[in-house]
Amino acid sequence: MKRLFSIFCAIILFSACSPRAQGEVSRSDFVLGTVCSVRLLEGGSNATLQAVFNRLSQIEERMSANKEGTQVVAINQAAGRNAVEVSEDTLYVIQKALEFARLTGGVFDPSVGPLVKLWNIGTDYAKVPSDKEIKDRLAFVDFEEVEVNVDKKTVFLRKPGMSLDLGAIAKGYAADEIGKILAAHRVKAAVVDLGGNVLVYGQKKDASPWRIGVQDPASDRGNYLGLVSGKAMTVVTSGIYERYFVEKGVRYHHILDTRTGYPADGGLVSVTIIAASSIDADALSTSVFALGLREGMRLVKSLPEIRAIFIDDRRNVYLSPGAESIFSLTNKNYKLAEGNF
Repeated sequence: MKRLFSIFCAIILFSACSPRAQGEVSRSDFVLGTVCSVRLLEGGSNATLQAVFNRLSQIEERMSANKEGTQVVAINQAAGRNAVEVSEDTLYVIQKALEFARLTGGVFDPSVGPLVKLWNIGTDYAKVPSDKEIKDRLAFVDFEEVEVNVDKKTVFLRKPGMSLDLGAIAKGYAADEIGKILAAHRVKAAVVDLGGNVLVYGQKKDASPWRIGVQDPASDRGNYLGLVSGKAMTVVTSGIYERYFVEKGVRYHHILDTRTGYPADGGLVSVTIIAASSIDADALSTSVFALGLREGMRLVKSLPEIRAIFIDDRRNVYLSPGAESIFSLTNKNYKLAEGNF
């Protein structure tokens, strides 16, 4: 646990990692497939932390594609046969995922499950599939074949062999839910890190801006290339350094391009999204990364409340409109660049 907390402080919140103030409480645990850390800086209690982690566990028990007995697993097992009734929160997350699928023309697709299982990136069984295997699995990736009945609260995958995977959006939803719990418990300031999905909540006691480090994708965890500063916000990063394996000298990361079936290869190594809504930031970080710099920047520009930081494989840093006012580059190995988007 000591190691987990040290990582949390090193990469996330520079202004709050001073010696712990009286009354602060924190907890780190493995849930939602990652290390989740919550630090209540002012106004929280251990009861608040318990409520937070109870909710995280509930979300995992409903939405994981990798645990037996979840609602998502039930949907997948019933593919091509029958609809499955789900809870309101699972229905909401699936609906949001389908919204982003439509927004991106299917580049973000919650029915990516067959590809995720084929590659197995992040497990001991990761391997490079054959072209035929990828082509065969792509036939089952189609968000338009996901049928949602809002009145009956059911979800149906029309084709046998289809499967949902909400891994690119569920943590964002979870962070938003934590925000609701913090409000209900009258927490004044908190920092939440759900495996790279960062939420800074409320206002610090000294009223200074929050400062969040953006990971250097070419360096070890905890080394950052710049800082995002501002009021309460959510910051979500997707990058090639998060989960990957190497085969025959080639690195294969976990962000799959549903157009090709292979890891996205648009020249980006990292995308950071800054927003008010964590579920939006989570889905967009994956979407924008897969779209690549040009298409991704165009998408971000079409969403007025979203800010983005793009890092390419030549250590160029591109900022979307508005991001320049909240981001400062601190690593001399990188340079700010401009492009005609």
